[in-house]
Amino acid sequence: MAAEDQVAIGVFAMSKYQEAELVLKLYELRRDETMRKARDWFFLEFNPESIADFNSAMFSAHSGHLRMVMSYWDMAAALVNHGAISPELFNDTNGEHFSVFAKLEPILPDIRASIGPQFLHSLEKLMDATPNSRERLLAIRQRTRSIRSQLASRQHGSDQA
Repeated sequence: MAAEDQVAIGVFAMSKYQEAELVLKLYELRRDETMRKARDWFFLEFNPESIADFNSAMFSAHSGHLRMVMSYWDMAAALVNHGAISPELFNDTNGEHFSVFAKLEPILPDIRASIGPQFLHSLEKLMDATPNSRERLLAIRQRTRSIRSQLASRQHGSDQA
């Protein structure tokens, strides 16, 4: 195996093939029915603007959905941060982790004050290590606000009809 086809992990190296297998395994986990429901809820219904919104979700029927999405992406980021998957391969094959972090980053200090300083640490570390991530997160937040505004306008229009 050529050196450029390996990623160092601890005292051994993973091949690009093994990295690819791990990425595909992460994809397979995202296809789980419960995970799909959790992701749908997270992206369609969960729009926290404060720690109160976050806590409301954490103590609701959707607590499991919220915890599942957050812990999945923090775990996946930890795999990258520890060298199991190269950041380039991970970011080339995923994008959802940016959207998860974009939703939570504005209230992250309040969440950490409530839950603990390690909350989403791995995901934030990956964001910090990814070139142009802050610009990408800002663009995601702007696009999300625009979509939510358009949906609210449509809803308001259908309510008046």
